[in-house]
Amino acid sequence: MTTAEDFRVGGRIFATLTSQAQGYGNLVLTPEVQALFVEEAADLFVSIAGAWETMSMTHTRLVPADDATLTGALRKAWTLRMEKNTRTRLGPRSRRHARAPGR
Repeated sequence: MTTAEDFRVGGRIFATLTSQAQGYGNLVLTPEVQALFVEEAADLFVSIAGAWETMSMTHTRLVPADDATLTGALRKAWTLRMEKNTRTRLGPRSRRHARAPGR
């Protein structure tokens, strides 16, 4: 069995080459960002159906995409994962007990 390449930040995946043989890479995006990518470049970005769709996994067509588009999409997926990692690390307790401004 061949293991697919994945790209991680803080131990968490933000992109994979799982579907590379079919000409796709995959990105982990938010539902809002996924919708924007698909709307703006439906020829390059496709939401993945099924359980992966609930995680906003997005196919990226590798061949027709130019370097700038792929770099921007990877950078966005990386940024979203970093933000999620930070929120997860802080946890609800840290946010709940944060001091309100002016207190």
